[in-house]
Amino acid sequence: MIGWLGAAYLWVVALHIIAIIAWMAGMLYLPRLFVYHAEATAGSELSETLKVMERRLLKAIINPAMIASWVLGLMLFFHLGAWDMGWMHAKLLLVIVMSGLHGYLARWRKDFAADKNQRSARFYRIANEGPTVLMIAIVILVVVKPF
Repeated sequence: MIGWLGAAYLWVVALHIIAIIAWMAGMLYLPRLFVYHAEATAGSELSETLKVMERRLLKAIINPAMIASWVLGLMLFFHLGAWDMGWMHAKLLLVIVMSGLHGYLARWRKDFAADKNQRSARFYRIANEGPTVLMIAIVILVVVKPF
């Protein structure tokens, strides 16, 4: 596909997919850590270990992967001239929702870091389904392009 990305187009697509895989891996794993953390006693060795794991996962993997997903995705959006593609508008809306969920995960991590979590392990088990449902819908939109 020739355009302003030229020969780099396939590299941008590959890097976009890699970034999305990393983002989704983190988005699926972090709420699972929260399940364990909600069951741990505040101040315990387990709780302190989970705080480190959650911070590192968010700061070193999830945040950079989300930024890369957005930057590379927008490059592809402009390259494709996707202004009038209905499926792309729906995908962008779901990616915005996923980004909002990312923000909630970051907020909840701060609550755990300050030993101020007020939510149950069950809450985080349910929250863990959000990224999965969004990911399924986004992949279907991209592959099937239903409208």
